Amino acid sequence: MREAAIEYRGLKLLESEVSSYMDDNSIPCGVALKKMAGLLDKSEQSIQRLIKLRNSVILSYQGYRIPTVWMLDSGIVSKIKQASIMLAKMYMKRVTKELESIRYSERESTQEALLLQGVRFAYRAHQFAGGFDSETLCAFEEIRQRVPGHLRGSQELLAGIPS
Repeated sequence: MREAAIEYRGLKLLESEVSSYMDDNSIPCGVALKKMAGLLDKSEQSIQRLIKLRNSVILSYQGYRIPTVWMLDSGIVSKIKQASIMLAKMYMKRVTKELESIRYSERESTQEALLLQGVRFAYRAHQFAGGFDSETLCAFEEIRQRVPGHLRGSQELLAGIPS
């Protein structure tokens, strides 16, 4: 019972942290993107840990009448994945905003690195959450339109996310 309570509490705290995250424009872009990437990493790791735990203990929990509904994909997992979609939207909007601000003042390589970083994050979030909602897809399209044709690696990533 204690193990289930601790795991549930940890996931609820994570869900709250991810869903309540707000992008602060006063924070430098690199710091904000790193924080968002950290939240996605934490979400992915927590869900993977839950899946392993669920596979090994669900029958014994049910035998002791410990609630297991929260462990299902339709429970807290779904909420964390939904929050990660919102995080991806914030990330892509921040990348787009940063690209607009450095358009004329920075080198092309800086812009390309930022674009690729945004595309990679979007791909990871898309794979983790199982898709995007329409708003997040629009934010991704803004980034997709900015990717130059000579960036083959990013084109391969872009192909993995439907438009």
